[in-house]
Amino acid sequence: MEPDQRRAMIVAAALPLVIEFGASVTTAKIARAAGIGEGTIFRVFPDKDTLLAACMAEAVRPDDIVAHLESIALDQPLADRLTEAADVVRGHMARIGAVAGALAAAGRLERVTTPKPGQGGRLPDREAGLARPRAALAALFEPDREALRLAPERLADAFQLLLMSAGRPGAPDPLTTEELVDLFLHGALAAPGEAG
Repeated sequence: MEPDQRRAMIVAAALPLVIEFGASVTTAKIARAAGIGEGTIFRVFPDKDTLLAACMAEAVRPDDIVAHLESIALDQPLADRLTEAADVVRGHMARIGAVAGALAAAGRLERVTTPKPGQGGRLPDREAGLARPRAALAALFEPDREALRLAPERLADAFQLLLMSAGRPGAPDPLTTEELVDLFLHGALAAPGEAG
């Protein structure tokens, strides 16, 4: 197995364990989950913090979310496309939050996300991580371009920001995905006779 493949396999095995056990997960437990010897981990990662940083970087990596967004059928109504997209985005944010929360609870989040001297950033650029999903969201608005008040790109940016702010941990009475999409598409004012 190539080093990059082995690295990806170890991170894939470690991610659910980091979510469950946080930074206290042992490399022995990760090795068992990956079906490898513990020494193999240290042939790929110089230390546990580097492995934890790779888990955090994997959690924020946008490849999976973009693939999911691009697979949404464009022939369904806009509300259905956005509901499916919102579920995908919220799931991605929940995964990021679970990994970050687990590392923060152990006081390790800053340690694994802060660049080491001479190594540059340990996490991908935030804006770069948001740009690809935003472009995929814009494509979901595109079939309805003529009926939209704003360009698909601007709507995608606003929708992404709404999803990110609505998904914050500890929000009292969080909106459902359907409520978020309805609010985005129809605004805060109820139609006559519809007030709740």
